[in-house]
Amino acid sequence: MSLDLSTFADRLDERLRTDDYADIDASANGLQVGPDEGTVERVAFAVDGAVEPFEDAAVADADAVVVHHGLSWGGFDRVTGRTYDRLEPLFEHDIALYVSHLPLDGHQELGNAAGVGDVLELEDRAPFGELGPEHIGQCGTVPEPTAPDELVDRLESELVTDGQPVRLLEFGPDEIEDVAIVTGSGVDWLDEAVELGADVLVTGEGKQQVYHEAREAGIHVVLAGHYATETFGVRALQELAEGWGLETTFLEAPTGL
Repeated sequence: MSLDLSTFADRLDERLRTDDYADIDASANGLQVGPDEGTVERVAFAVDGAVEPFEDAAVADADAVVVHHGLSWGGFDRVTGRTYDRLEPLFEHDIALYVSHLPLDGHQELGNAAGVGDVLELEDRAPFGELGPEHIGQCGTVPEPTAPDELVDRLESELVTDGQPVRLLEFGPDEIEDVAIVTGSGVDWLDEAVELGADVLVTGEGKQQVYHEAREAGIHVVLAGHYATETFGVRALQELAEGWGLETTFLEAPTGL
């Protein structure tokens, strides 16, 4: 089965509410590279838009590749250097590029935070991580009080960390009940997690100041890896595309970061 490229992109835009994030996301979400007319039969999915996954998409004979981190962050000044290198395999092999950044972080069913929430089996879920009128994360409650080390062990067993440990800044209570999640680089939402009354903020990567901020606030912070926490959304879109009758493949390229 195949779909018109425009139909494929429109379906994703509608499901992810792409237009609602247009004013708050630096990423040019939606179809970033592609012809006015085209068809899609085979789709590759990856976290990052880079030379390696694009070349792998060509090997897989994909008509389109869907990524979380795209190429256009406010537009291109020049198509040279690294930008040229990344675009070249797309043009050479006639591969379209679809991107979903913050819409895929914040989607409460298909998104990255929702996927982490699934791993932790969170209950009573709600949007978390305010950014303008939208949210880019999720919060909820674990089924039963959990020791911080046990929560870390669960994440390490389920996430693709490329052998890197899940780090814990252990400054909160002895048992965790309420969890706030913003995947990727989400420590800027620590204050919102504290105001919510969360016992832990789960995110991907940290910044220097979060150590002291978390310690002073008495909240745990889990740093599970930027890549590792952001594979869930594109995998969910892969399942969606398979439901539309398309052939799919996932291009794993863990960074360990």
